[in-house]
Amino acid sequence: MSLDHRLPDELEELRRTVEAFAHDVVAPEIGAYYEQHAFPYDIVRQMGQMGLFGLPFPEEYGGMGGDYLALGIALEELARVDSSVAITLEAGVSLGAMPVYRFGTEEQKRAWLPKLCSGEVLGAFGLTEPDGGSDAGATRTTAVREGDDWVINGSKCFITNSGTDLTGLVTVTAVTGRKPDGSPLISAIIVPSGTPGFTVAAPYSKVGWNASDTRELSFSDVRVPAANLLGEEGRGYAQFLRTLDEGRIAIAALATGLAQGCVDESVKYAKERHAFGRPIGANQAIQFKLADMEMRAHTSRLAWRDAASRLVHGEPFKKQAALAKLYSSEIAVDNAREATQIHGGYGFMNEYPVARMWRDAKILEIGEGTSEVQRMLIARELGF
Repeated sequence: MSLDHRLPDELEELRRTVEAFAHDVVAPEIGAYYEQHAFPYDIVRQMGQMGLFGLPFPEEYGGMGGDYLALGIALEELARVDSSVAITLEAGVSLGAMPVYRFGTEEQKRAWLPKLCSGEVLGAFGLTEPDGGSDAGATRTTAVREGDDWVINGSKCFITNSGTDLTGLVTVTAVTGRKPDGSPLISAIIVPSGTPGFTVAAPYSKVGWNASDTRELSFSDVRVPAANLLGEEGRGYAQFLRTLDEGRIAIAALATGLAQGCVDESVKYAKERHAFGRPIGANQAIQFKLADMEMRAHTSRLAWRDAASRLVHGEPFKKQAALAKLYSSEIAVDNAREATQIHGGYGFMNEYPVARMWRDAKILEIGEGTSEVQRMLIARELGF
């Protein structure tokens, strides 16, 4: 029996469609947005019109009826050109909308998913806190039940899609009580944008992902209906761990796209750039760099698609998601470094895409679980 890694016709059609969009629409415009640290509303709205934000959701909720493999394909093709656009889609789907789909009541799904799937509204995922970082269980934000409301106090940091004109909700983790042993009961609560007491700070000044929206959030006596509880009270931490497991597959696909984009740009440059009377690609030193870069991107693609396939088929996928996220993020950094080296001085100039890719790569080893956390998860799955 042999494994067939070719995409079905419908997924290959999706890949080609997103590839064309990335090259024809995103590539010519994104550099200006990036340098101005501006959110690309026109591009994001077009992505919504294409149905990209609804890819893994059922048609009954306004989705496209696809799955995580379809989402990963789209993310990889976008990230081959630009990661800011790709992370906007990734966060909007796997972190913004997916918790509502996985854990929401039917009423919550009907209220939010059609708008999230169309891209009319973006959702955000409020987990990380200033004093928490990788220790997601160290939540200090609190939510106290008062009558028919939750009253929320606390803060979140590094939250993607949280302050755009399209942002409609942030799902927030908060301590809603204590277990008999004194450990916190963490719940997830939907907080609509514009709720009194919910303050969104100015965008961060970032090294990379400059055309995406990332902000700090604060909650001062924010009052939302009790019906905004997402899933069961006290199960928010477990729900968000599941969300992160799935999100790691999406990040792995994005990282693979960045790694492949580095190959694409470097191959083109190595053929065009001449030194000492011939293309620099004629030198074996450059050829070997390119061969290693292509090997990494290819292997990374196999890893994230394996994890996505397991998720789609209802099989255990936690270890494979961690493996894919760890490997793809680290090789994205490797490929970005090598692409910059191949481009020489031009690789340090922002007019070249590899400069943007170099700046965007490092966060992939940090966001949605650092490389150290991924190694912890893999070791745990091995029985340690």
